[in-house]
Amino acid sequence: MASDPAASGRRRRIALALLAVGLALPGYAVLVDQPFLVTLATRIVVLAVAAVSLDLILGYGGLVSFGHAAFVGIGAYAVGTGFFLDFNNDTLLGWAGSVDVLLIWPLGILVAALVALAIGVISLRTRGIGFIMITLAFAQMLFFLVQSLRWQGDDSLALWGRSELPDWTGLDLNDTTTFYYVALACLVGFTWLCSRLVDAPFGRILQAGRQNERRMRALGVAVDRHRLAAFVIAGAGGGLSGVLLANAAEFVGPAYLAWNRSGELIVMVVLGGMGTLIGPIIGAGALVMLEEYLAQVTEHWQIVLGPVLLLAVLFARRGILGLIEALPGDWMGRLRRWRARRSGDV
Repeated sequence: MASDPAASGRRRRIALALLAVGLALPGYAVLVDQPFLVTLATRIVVLAVAAVSLDLILGYGGLVSFGHAAFVGIGAYAVGTGFFLDFNNDTLLGWAGSVDVLLIWPLGILVAALVALAIGVISLRTRGIGFIMITLAFAQMLFFLVQSLRWQGDDSLALWGRSELPDWTGLDLNDTTTFYYVALACLVGFTWLCSRLVDAPFGRILQAGRQNERRMRALGVAVDRHRLAAFVIAGAGGGLSGVLLANAAEFVGPAYLAWNRSGELIVMVVLGGMGTLIGPIIGAGALVMLEEYLAQVTEHWQIVLGPVLLLAVLFARRGILGLIEALPGDWMGRLRRWRARRSGDV
């Protein structure tokens, strides 16, 4: 969170610029005849939801969770379970089908939040490496649990479509552009919610507990309760990302809960800028696009990606967002004037 109005204003302008790019991207994809860009952007948006939720506890609470992907997997498997019940002509409630958005999406988010509550009650008794290892252990337990599910066939479940919205909405999530805008709306809504929490006394206590936990306890502040609440909210955000991920990929598998997925989310937060909410969105976009580009250059793209990320961490301590904020104050105006001169030359 920015500490002065100028920095806050600049960060707000960056957020609006990102939103404008996100809204215009499907139109640009049609213009250049590259529909794959919408699919790629959808993947970025879905992962950005998980990264923002992780930033709430990592960037503001100082809690390094190596099991955040577990909540993403829970949300994804909620969607997969709904499709499995629908295939067997079963339903969860009489008024709604098992693949309805209004039923299965909130259920997936709720289950992820409840699991986060159970894990948080135990994990938050520890600090540092102990917290990291306990969250990793719980994530691995859930990973092997879903891996043993027999109804998913050979270790995965392919969906035959996407969740269904009510007819009165007039929206079909099987349309790639429609689903992209729904996912973008979820990202904007969740990021706005987290920003309100961070700016409220809740977020200030969370940050103060990270900076000086002993002093906050001496003042009589229930730091653990705030951390647990943040952990549950982050778990719910991971569940939201999971339900979106399952629908985007039309596939559910144990790999969604793997520990390396949690590592990727941490990389997104650190790469974009911890404790900013906007940074993880930038980090998710940068990491996904970098992976896509390197995969086209060489089949051993992981070998190249590692040193690139290492250099980014070493020389951009505040992440990509920090580099953008370090630019001259009127960099956006200078960019507009440069474009105007260029168009005038042409």
